[in-house]
Amino acid sequence: MSSEKPAAPASTPAARRLPLGKLALAGGGALTAVAVLVGALVWVWPSGPDPAAAKKASRERRAAAQAAAASAAAASAAAAAQVAEVAGPAASAADTLPAPASGAAASAAEAAPAMAIRSDPAPQDASEPASLSARSSETSADAELALDRLQRRLGEVLGPRGAVDTGRSGEWRVLARTSTAPTASADPVRRSGLPEQVAPRGQPAAGSVADAVYAGPWTYSGPGGPQAWGRLKPEYAACAKGQRQSPIDIRDGLAVDLEPVRFDYRPGSVAIVDTGYTVQVNVAPGNAIELNGRRYELQQFHFHRPSEQRIDGRRYDMDLQLVHKDAEGRLAVVVVLLERGSALPLLQSLWGQIPLEKGEEQPLRTPVDPSQLLPEDRRYFTFMGSLTTPPCTEGVLWVVMRQPVPISAAQIDVFAHLYPMNARPVQRTAGRLIKQSN
Repeated sequence: MSSEKPAAPASTPAARRLPLGKLALAGGGALTAVAVLVGALVWVWPSGPDPAAAKKASRERRAAAQAAAASAAAASAAAAAQVAEVAGPAASAADTLPAPASGAAASAAEAAPAMAIRSDPAPQDASEPASLSARSSETSADAELALDRLQRRLGEVLGPRGAVDTGRSGEWRVLARTSTAPTASADPVRRSGLPEQVAPRGQPAAGSVADAVYAGPWTYSGPGGPQAWGRLKPEYAACAKGQRQSPIDIRDGLAVDLEPVRFDYRPGSVAIVDTGYTVQVNVAPGNAIELNGRRYELQQFHFHRPSEQRIDGRRYDMDLQLVHKDAEGRLAVVVVLLERGSALPLLQSLWGQIPLEKGEEQPLRTPVDPSQLLPEDRRYFTFMGSLTTPPCTEGVLWVVMRQPVPISAAQIDVFAHLYPMNARPVQRTAGRLIKQSN
């Protein structure tokens, strides 16, 4: 039996054991690094926004936005004031402008939309430097004062027709409202109950407010004045579209040998009436003129202050117009210019018998001779024109006496008390031929 021990079998590779010490050391280092990082972040990152600072910064941002919108606010205020002004009472003209007879109806004007000036604050960055807040505080105070002034100014401009509404937080609104015209007054020439017309937003106005609503009688001023005569009624269209309208400024007359006007005037019965537009004297048949082979019968004569016709730009204190008509209905008007001077006896008698009520015809007690109203010098200007009151009919032969007739200042004042101004403005000559006596 052999004494040698059998050889041990080849052993398997030894398993690697984790170095627990090194692993613990590495883990501790990692935890330390994480802790240091977290601590650094906590130290760098602020604990949270200061509520007071955030509120202050928000106010400053709002003020900056409001200051940026100040110029837009001024433009909006001007627009609102214009809308409110257009929507003002039609009697202006209007006031400019008398107004329509009461009782006519019209649609209510659309209210102008509100115009808003927004200044909502933007989100505030909590990390905004404190130095910016300090620099902005002064701007904020100035902007708030500017907005206060703007609000006060808008209130003054808009008056009772507009208002400034604070709306929601951070928003200013300028409200412009249309208004209706006052209700009709006792004088139908001065007021109407129709609402004012305002074109919808984005659409051009069809005309002035007065043109849209006035439907009353023609007048010498306001919305029914000469500028509107042609629109008041279809039969008045010639007042606006006619090519031979009167009166005119008589210039550059062609000096020729004109046949004299033959005045066949004689004393006769007359009646005086205050028509509401002038003092008129209606004449009984029997008075006439003859010119260019035609005989024109005197119908009536009336007065204007100041004179409607002008000569080389000069306007006289008053004029007298004697209206004639021939057998075919054609008209001829003889004009006598009246200027301040000595009293005219026949005029004194006429003024003393003016009726107390308008429209009432008062027969005169004594006969009247129209020839006493004519100047001694019978030279004249002549041209074709129209009536100087609606319907402004054309085809009228005008004969304007070149020499004026004097009347006293007291006689002028009597008529001026009734009619301070009843003269149509001069119209375009439009190339018409004007002749004058040599």
